[in-house]
Amino acid sequence: MEYDVIIVGVGGMGSAAAWQLARRGQKVLGLERYDIPHANGSSHGVSRIIRLPYYEDPAYVPLLHRAMELWREAEAASGRELMVTTGSIDAGPEDDPLFQGALASARLHDLTHEILTGAQVNERFPGYNLPAAHRALLQPQGGLIASERAIVAHVELAQSLGAAINAREAVIRWETDPGGEGVTVVTHKGSYRGKKLVLTAGAWMAELAPELARLAVPERQVLAWLQPHRPEWFGPRRFPVFNLQVAEGRYYGLPIYDVPGFKFGRYHHRNETGAADSLAREPDAEDEFLLRAFAERYFPAGAGATMALRACMFTNTPDEHFILDRHPRHPQVILASPCSGHGYKFCSVIGEILADLATGDGAASQDIGFLRLNRAGLAGHDKYLDMTPVS
Repeated sequence: MEYDVIIVGVGGMGSAAAWQLARRGQKVLGLERYDIPHANGSSHGVSRIIRLPYYEDPAYVPLLHRAMELWREAEAASGRELMVTTGSIDAGPEDDPLFQGALASARLHDLTHEILTGAQVNERFPGYNLPAAHRALLQPQGGLIASERAIVAHVELAQSLGAAINAREAVIRWETDPGGEGVTVVTHKGSYRGKKLVLTAGAWMAELAPELARLAVPERQVLAWLQPHRPEWFGPRRFPVFNLQVAEGRYYGLPIYDVPGFKFGRYHHRNETGAADSLAREPDAEDEFLLRAFAERYFPAGAGATMALRACMFTNTPDEHFILDRHPRHPQVILASPCSGHGYKFCSVIGEILADLATGDGAASQDIGFLRLNRAGLAGHDKYLDMTPVS
């Protein structure tokens, strides 16, 4: 059997792409080396933040608006709660790039927002204990995505439209046809032919596309859930998701949701990088100590007993922006590495973009020029990437 599109990696991005492609009448095969969903990659851990005033680059904001629309579409189609609005806080010293970047994005895109001092945040949201002089941007539309539930919803929606999704089937290799038109994907169970191939393998991207070995680097990340002393302060109605720059680093957090504890983590947790399968899966005492010290200082009412510690993975690019593009030598192969620790919220819209790239004239419905391989942010690093097109 030949498929229109084969997707390798059915996590956040791959599951969304499967639904979007199936909606367009494409014959889709999704291949996942683990379970659906699973706890070995980057999309587990119950919830992920979604926030609009994007300090990383204002160019993400139109993508976020579309992502929110598509999350609501998936909710309506699946009957599952996938996005919960809590509001979002981006905070830090007034001159810090995090606060200033969020403010610039909010102003450029005319986003509803308030500017508060740390003291005002603490008064309004008593679970917080920010430095009084910090500045915070409060935006009411932010919240959380139920990440694993969303993967299940996207997979079930794709299956209801005829997509084939195979779990526990690891891909060994892929190769393009001699004529340059299609692809063959070989797994430990068999081989499949497709017209197009979409690679959404997260931390395993470089194993499937070695050209990305120095452009998509896995990093171990650990998340904590602590049971608050005052749980009524940490529910979705009273605890906005946060993105916080403090002396100890940059941290992020979410309210209590499906696990009895508020969730948080530190970006680039302990700076542990390496091949995906070489990174430690089990959190240890040092992980817990690092995270608990942050909570005790900035969220003391939340720093009760540990409820859970879970490891996941970032996949970092040199400029910490995503990679969304065709393979430089095989145009029928599409690369998607939404990564560097801030990709999940975009799953819904990236699924749509991947469907755009794999069908029709291949033009993306959104502006993704700043996410393509030939961007300035990868200059000096793209020497590792063979950009010579196939003749």
